[in-house]
Amino acid sequence: MNPAPNLVLVGPMGSGKSSIGRRLAQRFGLAFFDADREIEAQAGASIATIFECTGEADFRAREQIVLAGLLAGEGAVIATGGGSVLDPRSRELLHARGFVVHLHVDIAQQLARLARDRSRPLLAGGDREAVLRRLAEVREPLYAQVADLRFDTAAMGAAETAAKLGHLLDARWQATAAAKTDGVRA
Repeated sequence: MNPAPNLVLVGPMGSGKSSIGRRLAQRFGLAFFDADREIEAQAGASIATIFECTGEADFRAREQIVLAGLLAGEGAVIATGGGSVLDPRSRELLHARGFVVHLHVDIAQQLARLARDRSRPLLAGGDREAVLRRLAEVREPLYAQVADLRFDTAAMGAAETAAKLGHLLDARWQATAAAKTDGVRA
């Protein structure tokens, strides 16, 4: 059993971090936070708008600050953005403050899941498959570096994935005593 104050989901876009995270939070009676939605709420703008107006570097700085704030708390399931592992400070915090699950999905499944999604700035224009391959090249080793557990989501929907992952987490992770909440969701 690996106790940690938070359960954190990392992985590429389209891996199911948000939809699986909500279900896991409900199962374990923990609060749920989607880091990308928290960034948007604090900025008062969409991620696409942040990218367009102030650039990716500004977005990454905001992402690191929001993630640090979320990880400072306890008793949460946190769905991170796909690039959250790029910052070394974030990787260090992930190790220190969370049981980290790398939700893996292959490129073909990502393309299928993201086919109609036009909200992701990194996929705007150009060859989506090439972009996803380039991102995977850089990020996959970082996901592996921070992960306590790797779980493949390609063959299942969110409900089935959350159920199977939940059973696995029952044996591998325990929220620290102070982290348990009354199930209030963010």
